[in-house]
Amino acid sequence: MPLIHPTALVDSRAELGVGVSVGPYSIIEGRVTIGAETQIGPHVVIRDFTKIGTRVRIYQFASIGEVPQDLKFRGEESTLLIGDDNVIREFTTLHRGTAGGGGVTRIGNGNLLMAYSHVAHDCHVGNGVIMSNAATLAGHIIVQDHAILGGLSAVHQFCKIGEHAFIGGCSAVARDVPPYCMAVGNRAKLVGLNLVGLKRSGFDSASLEALKAAYNLLFLSELNMKEAMARVRQELPDVPQIQNLLRFIETSERGLAPVDVRENRSHRG
Repeated sequence: MPLIHPTALVDSRAELGVGVSVGPYSIIEGRVTIGAETQIGPHVVIRDFTKIGTRVRIYQFASIGEVPQDLKFRGEESTLLIGDDNVIREFTTLHRGTAGGGGVTRIGNGNLLMAYSHVAHDCHVGNGVIMSNAATLAGHIIVQDHAILGGLSAVHQFCKIGEHAFIGGCSAVARDVPPYCMAVGNRAKLVGLNLVGLKRSGFDSASLEALKAAYNLLFLSELNMKEAMARVRQELPDVPQIQNLLRFIETSERGLAPVDVRENRSHRG
C-alpha cells in the first residue's frame, strides 16, 4: 500500500502505485496517476490530469500539473506526462499543455530539474536533461536528450535545444541551438562544440573529429548554409551525429542562434 502521511490530502480518484510515499501537507488533486516507488515530499501540490512514472523523486514545495500561464487557455482538459527516474527539486513548476499546443506537456526519463526550474505548457523535454537552478522554458519548447541548461537561463517560446547541447548560465536563448553545441549570452550565441560534455558522454574520437570539421564548415566558413551543408554531406563521414546535426538545421523553424566569431577563434582547425 502507498505510505500517505496523515496530513496529506489525496483525492479518491488518484491512482497511486506500489511503494508510493506522500509527505506531510502534500495535496494530490483529481485524476492523477503516480507510478510505483515514487516519493512525494512535503508540501507538494499535484493537480488534475497529471501522470507520473516510476521511481520519481519530487521535493518539497514543487507545483506539478498546474494550469498553464497562457491567456488563451480556457480550462480545456490537457495533460502533464512525466516519465520514470526523474528528480524534481524544490519549488519546481511544471504546467499542463494547451489545446493550441497539442494538449500535452511531456517530460521524459532520467532528468534532473533543479530548484526553481520551470517547464511551461506544451514543452517536450527528452531524456537525461539537466535544468540547473531557475532555468526556465517558455511554452512550446523542445529540449532534446542530454541537453544541459545552466542556472538562470531562459529559453524563448517555440525554440528547440538540440541533444547534448549546453546553454551557459544566465543566457537568454531566442533561437534554436543545434545539437552538440554550446550557446552563451543575451541573446545567446554559439561559442563552439560542447566537447567536454561529449567526451563525458562517451563520444569516440572519430565522431568528435567529424563534428569539429562539420562545425567549422557550417558556422565558421564563408560558405552560406546551403553550400556548407552540401560540403559536409560530400566530405565528411556518414556518422549518425553528422546526419542528426544536418537534420536539425534543415527543420529549424525559428532559425539558428548566431555565431560569436570571436569566441570561436580557438575552435578553428
